[in-house]
Amino acid sequence: MRINKKRRTGLQEIANLIGVSKMTVSRFLRDPTLVSEPLQLQISAAIDKLGYIPNKAPDMLSNAKSHAIGIVFPSLTNQVFADILKGIEMVTDVKGYQTMITHTGYSSEKEEMRVRSLLAYNIDGLILTERNHSAATRKMIEISEVPVVELMDSVSPCIDMAVGFDNFTATKNMIHHMIDRGRRNIVYFSARQDQRSIIRQKGYEKAMDEAGLKSFTLATTESSSYDLGARFLHKILKEYPCVDGIFSTNDDLALGVLLECQRINIEVPKQIAIVGFHGHKIGQYMNPKLASILTPRIEMGKIAAELLLKRINGETVDQKVIELSVEYLDGESI
Repeated sequence: MRINKKRRTGLQEIANLIGVSKMTVSRFLRDPTLVSEPLQLQISAAIDKLGYIPNKAPDMLSNAKSHAIGIVFPSLTNQVFADILKGIEMVTDVKGYQTMITHTGYSSEKEEMRVRSLLAYNIDGLILTERNHSAATRKMIEISEVPVVELMDSVSPCIDMAVGFDNFTATKNMIHHMIDRGRRNIVYFSARQDQRSIIRQKGYEKAMDEAGLKSFTLATTESSSYDLGARFLHKILKEYPCVDGIFSTNDDLALGVLLECQRINIEVPKQIAIVGFHGHKIGQYMNPKLASILTPRIEMGKIAAELLLKRINGETVDQKVIELSVEYLDGESI
C-alpha cells in the first residue's frame, strides 16, 4: 500500500479564513507590500495557522510521487553533513530517488523557509538534522503528511522517525575516561550553542559532578573553527590556569587548541589533554593523534534513507527510533 498525499491548503481557504478575496492573497504571496500592513499580518497568521505550502509542481502531478526527498542541513561546509549525505545517496541513487538539499545556518526561521520551499516541490519525504522546529514548520509537515526522519540524536523527542546516537552519554563516558587518566581540571569548549552542543555540555557536567569535580565551560554562538579553538585556549589559560584537560564539542575546536598548544610550546598530553567530537580523519593524522568520539555518519545517512523510502512506499517500519553506537578514539592526546 502506497501513501496517498493529502490535499494541500489552497489560497481560497486562506481567503475565507480572513474574509478577503483569493486575488488579495495571491497579491500578498507575489509581493507582501502590495497589500496593507494590517492585512499582511492577517494573511501571514492565516498561512501559519493553515500550514499553507505553495505548490510549484504542475497541478496534474500534485497527488503523484515526485521520487524526490528533501534534505535540510544546518551547514553545507561541515564534513559531518557531507558524510551523512554520502550515506543517504548510497541508498537513494540505487532506488532512483533524487535529493533536494538545502541548509539553514542553524536558524529555525531559515529552516521554516527552506521546508516550505521543499514541500512546494511536492517532495515525497524529508530528512532533517535539528530537533528545534518552529510551530509553522511542524504545522506544514503535519499538513503535508510526508514522512520525516531526524538525525544526529537518538534521545530527544522526534516528529516521526529518528536515527542518531546519544550525545549525552557519549560525552559523559569520554569525560570519565579523561578523569580515569588523571585529569581533574577539565573544561568544555562549545560553539554555535546548538541543541547538540548543549546536550554534550550537560553530559560533561554530569561526569564532572559524579567525580566531585568542578565544571568550567567556555561557550559562544560563533561558528566553530581552528581560530576559535586557539582563542579559547588563551582565554582559559587566563581564567582557569589550572586546566589540565579540554573537551571540545567538535574536532574543529579541538584541532585549533592542539595546533595553538604546539605553537606556544604547551606539551600535549603531558600538560593538557585534548579531546574532540566526531573523529574526523584529519585528527588522526595530527602529531599527536587527536582523541575524539567517532560518530557513524555514513551509516546514519544510509539507515535514514532506508527508513524514509520504506515509509514512502507504504512499508511497515517497526523501529521508528534507531540508536547507533559511537567509537571512542584514544589517539595520543589524552
